[in-house]
Amino acid sequence: MPWHRLSPDELALLEATFWSGGVARHALADTLQFSRSKTNALTAGLLDQGLLDEAGAQHSTGGRRPETLKVHGRIGVLFGVDIGATSLDVALLRPDLTIIARHSQEADVQAGPGPIMARLRSLLPAMLAQNGIAPDRVLAVGIGVPGPVNFAVGQLVNPPLMPGWDSYAIRDDMREITDAPVFVDNDVNLMALGVLWRQRKQIDNFLVIKVGTGIVCHGELYRGATGSAGDIGHICADPEGPLCRCGNRGCVEAMAAAPAIVAMGVDAAQSGRSPALAAKLAEKGRVEASDVGAACRAGDAEADAIVRRSGRLIGQVLAALVNFYNPSHIFIGGGVSAIGPMFLAAIRQSVNQRSLALSTRHLEITAAPLGSETGLIGAGVLAMREALRSGSPA
Repeated sequence: MPWHRLSPDELALLEATFWSGGVARHALADTLQFSRSKTNALTAGLLDQGLLDEAGAQHSTGGRRPETLKVHGRIGVLFGVDIGATSLDVALLRPDLTIIARHSQEADVQAGPGPIMARLRSLLPAMLAQNGIAPDRVLAVGIGVPGPVNFAVGQLVNPPLMPGWDSYAIRDDMREITDAPVFVDNDVNLMALGVLWRQRKQIDNFLVIKVGTGIVCHGELYRGATGSAGDIGHICADPEGPLCRCGNRGCVEAMAAAPAIVAMGVDAAQSGRSPALAAKLAEKGRVEASDVGAACRAGDAEADAIVRRSGRLIGQVLAALVNFYNPSHIFIGGGVSAIGPMFLAAIRQSVNQRSLALSTRHLEITAAPLGSETGLIGAGVLAMREALRSGSPA
């Protein structure tokens, strides 16, 4: 690890530079509440070690133009891994989180850890080799999974979507291919980290929704006492509702998440209530959540009703969180974000109807800013941040 002998102050300065994406010395001093002389001395040392880089002058506000400091791009690379319910996405990233290479494929998380972990063990070395990067250049690996995670040990805990993954040692598995530290967290937590990085920590209190919730409180990811904070997918929306994979009835995930939207879309197509979805089902043999959104935008009444119902139920659960937590922003990500503006509008309407006026006065509800890459970028953020924070001083 290139920073394993740095002091705590040097690590703090390096982490602050990473979060900024490019920053002047005086801004670092203000952020860290260090004196200008101390900041200059720390910066000079990190520049000499090749950990920081001067990336050009900033605009002057009077006097000499300050240099922009960035984490040096040649210190190594990161791997971000986003394991979804039906997909596997891997990105090889620079320390500034620009993507060097990316691979995506379909994957069935319910098949157990064997097939997916075997694919990772072959894919990561292959991506390094294809890009001419030595294995010892990997700084850290961040992995997101669709289930509750005990972050301290990097293991899933009774994940409803992931049979066979309970207490599986993902870190131990990855040690077969890399000596770099591996960090595992819930996929929506990583989306929240991706948004936090994209916003340069300028928003302190917000929620990221993928029918699970990543919570950022006072500029830091909030996991709760055991790592399960934010799992709103299993909040009950209707006690008499359909059976959820967790074993309970009426969970918002079972009633309003992307699989539920797809199921309602297929039913509408097969019954003939939705000509647009019936045509889509006949054309490709399946209906996706994005198809329901497209049909809604095209004026299909049944698709419109599905989208509004799902948005209303999700908004109903979010309203309770808004009243309790009072965030300034809610970002919607994952597969449901592709459904379109009517879905966001239905969520906003439900939240505004059910929340206290003061809680929603300045609340913004929008799509996640990094789109489909939010989870991958968040995995890179996790890898870089935790690797820096675990650096041991001399």
